[in-house]
Amino acid sequence: MFSSKHKNTAFFSPLNHFSDVCQMALKAIPGLNKAFRNFLTNTLLMFALLPRKVNFTQLEIYGNYCEKTYRSGFSKHFDWVGFNLELSNRLWGAGGRKAIAIDPSYISKSGKRTQGIGRFWSGCAQQVKHGLEILGIGLIDIDKKDCLSLKAVQTPSPKSLADCGVSLVRWYLTCILNLRDRLVQVSRYIVADAYFSVSDFANGLEENGFHLVSRFRSDAALLYLYNGERTGKKGRPKTYDGKINFRELDSGKVTRVDLFPDEGDFFTTIAYSKSLKRNVRLVVFVPAEGKPILYFSTDTDMSAKNVVEFYRTRFQIEFCYRDGKQFSGLCDCQARDFAKLDFAFNSSLTAVNVAKVVVRQNYPRLSIANLKSLLYNCYLTKRFFAMSGFRPNMSLNAKIFKELYDIAACAA
Repeated sequence: MFSSKHKNTAFFSPLNHFSDVCQMALKAIPGLNKAFRNFLTNTLLMFALLPRKVNFTQLEIYGNYCEKTYRSGFSKHFDWVGFNLELSNRLWGAGGRKAIAIDPSYISKSGKRTQGIGRFWSGCAQQVKHGLEILGIGLIDIDKKDCLSLKAVQTPSPKSLADCGVSLVRWYLTCILNLRDRLVQVSRYIVADAYFSVSDFANGLEENGFHLVSRFRSDAALLYLYNGERTGKKGRPKTYDGKINFRELDSGKVTRVDLFPDEGDFFTTIAYSKSLKRNVRLVVFVPAEGKPILYFSTDTDMSAKNVVEFYRTRFQIEFCYRDGKQFSGLCDCQARDFAKLDFAFNSSLTAVNVAKVVVRQNYPRLSIANLKSLLYNCYLTKRFFAMSGFRPNMSLNAKIFKELYDIAACAA
């Protein structure tokens, strides 16, 4: 597409910054040839800058390959988890408090022949809709309050799961356990919403070395643990000391913690959950108005502060979906089979990850939207020069180029 004489021109540094981040992360993935590294770098760049729908037709128009090559490349397997973990090290470093966030997301898709199509819950619409669903697995940094997507796994249709006798929760658990060896090296805490606070999911994680941090419903059945003296009488010793009334907590059985005094009161204790059939570290948040909110962790040694902060940071994964749907074509793929859809979903979310690294390292004042416009302006200008065959004079045109690139970023 572009002449080599334009490749390293300073005018096109935003494109070079994006490509350099991709190439550096790809070096950590063994077994990749140069052709596929270049293909993936170009694909991620296209997902990050295309102004309209990111589909095979648009990729051929703007990208370096024909539509057939993109379709063929999308059917290949790639280690998205390893690539995104490398990006997380560049963005945050290896230290700090980390957790694995999971959350399903509805993907709009029409037609009847797409693999996995069915009726799934849409949180935005608050209803079941026809389309696709992905389970996003992300890495969150608690201290920096940020999230990077590690991998997206497409959910089979409800009919397919029913035919196999597998529940939806069991499927989600299987997706995590398939990546267990990679995830457990980063964090042993899985953060999920209240939908996942069921015994099959929590106990399945516990058996494989993970802890669940989540929420209970406001009407959950939880019991105080009995810590009094033993009577010495025959029979089973007393284990529980009554059901917890969350509106009238027993001050002798809970501990008040000073977390966010402007929001309300926080209390913690170790309680028994009837639904999970196990003891949990419970944190009860009593706001000035409204119902109490029940946070918990299956790790009873976890502090109340960590339970609350880990769960609240979970919402950062929603911003990955938002940016993917708004800026990198998460819902635009034309493919109909699992392999190509998987590549498209992960390319979209990974392009957002790369954009975050580029913004943090080179353009801290820009948002993802500003960077997208900057990349597009730069790419289009580069293409004009490549098609014309002229090499821009840096000293004469530097001011013009800067004004052109800054048009999209002026709001920042």
